[in-house]
Amino acid sequence: MAKLAAENMLLIPAIDIKEGKCVRLRQGLMEDSTVFSDSPLAMADKWVQLGAKRIHLVDLDGAFAGKPANADVINAIAEKYPNVPIQIGGGIRDEKTIQAYLDAGVEYVIIGTRAANEPEFIAEIAEQFGKHLIIGLDAKDGIVAVDGWAKLTDHNVVDLAKRFENDGVQAIIYTDIARDGMMQGVNLDATKHLAESVSIPIIASGGVTNMNDLIELQKVESSGISGVITGRAIYEGTLDFSEGQAYLDSKLG
Repeated sequence: MAKLAAENMLLIPAIDIKEGKCVRLRQGLMEDSTVFSDSPLAMADKWVQLGAKRIHLVDLDGAFAGKPANADVINAIAEKYPNVPIQIGGGIRDEKTIQAYLDAGVEYVIIGTRAANEPEFIAEIAEQFGKHLIIGLDAKDGIVAVDGWAKLTDHNVVDLAKRFENDGVQAIIYTDIARDGMMQGVNLDATKHLAESVSIPIIASGGVTNMNDLIELQKVESSGISGVITGRAIYEGTLDFSEGQAYLDSKLG
């Protein structure tokens, strides 16, 4: 079920927020975190100045708490950059939280745990929020995990993704948990398979290490991959953000 993207693939810098600081985890483990900045706002400024066309924010504390825990920081970033779309995930479980983020200037909200536990919830809110909804599917060996990746569900990632095809959501972020933060390369086969299996654009996440990952993803962009999220690689310098986005821009059309 191939989908040709209307625009070139986005390279989306990730800012994961824990206790108000910008961190990166390995395999989603809160106890295995590295602090890269005391100011997520300053980090957002860095990526915007380097040409980021979208920012990916994660409220890590919120993901585990089941409700926003760093909303003030997130709202400040959205307010400062009204022309850069912000997508936020972590602890978004109800309509009130979605509306609060949209009111603050966030463009996209990422629903993960509740989408996996109650897929019908997405259908219920799609008419009101569909153009702002992104589904976050985080999987280990093809099985979806929830609650900050602390629990595995019974859902196969492809089967669950198909549940959302008629809900009008904007994208699915697919994260391979085993590779996230491990600098081992993207799970290209699984990402491509998911993109080919559904009509919803897929944003790849987890394992991006260097330019080779972008080159390989771009080769299969037409399967329906609209973007790629990068975190540790751009913080540790194995991927130059500006070079990566320039490469993807050069492939437009």
